Amino acid sequence: MPTYEYKCQDCKKIFMLIQSIADHGKAKVSCPECKSKKVKPVISIFSAKTSRKS
Repeated sequence: MPTYEYKCQDCKKIFMLIQSIADHGKAKVSCPECKSKKVKPVISIFSAKTSRKS
């Protein structure tokens, strides 16, 4: 499942949340530090590891 990063607008904490793609648009995210619902997604680096073909 993908990992999404969010930043709380109240306490400024950046946190990660593992969500399914289907839940990403529907779920209400709250800050784990201050429990605020004022969170915004943060653009983060994407990386993937693939198998090496011979």
